[in-house]
Amino acid sequence: MKRTLAIVTAVLFATVAPFAAEQTWTGQISDSACGAKHEEAAEGQGKMPDRECTQACVKGGSKYVLVSSGKVLQIANQDNKDLATHAGHTVKLTGELKGASITVSKIEMP
Repeated sequence: MKRTLAIVTAVLFATVAPFAAEQTWTGQISDSACGAKHEEAAEGQGKMPDRECTQACVKGGSKYVLVSSGKVLQIANQDNKDLATHAGHTVKLTGELKGASITVSKIEMP
């Protein structure tokens, strides 16, 4: 009886285990240095447009992120070519959330 109960419990937990499913978020492709708020450029040059700021920060070593509903979500696959294409843009991003980062499968303009 105990063995049967253990097997049933194991099967139950295996079927309830969380599976990463694709989700879609709407937000802005930004960078890990600026996140949700792009600041004034260095040396008092004024505020850069979001796209230019994101491109400059990534070129300087920052990572791409998605800012959605005030949250900054990390992006796992930084080599996705659409990240550079849509830097600074508001997009619909589809992917799987694993832990604290998204593995991107598709990016499109809303």
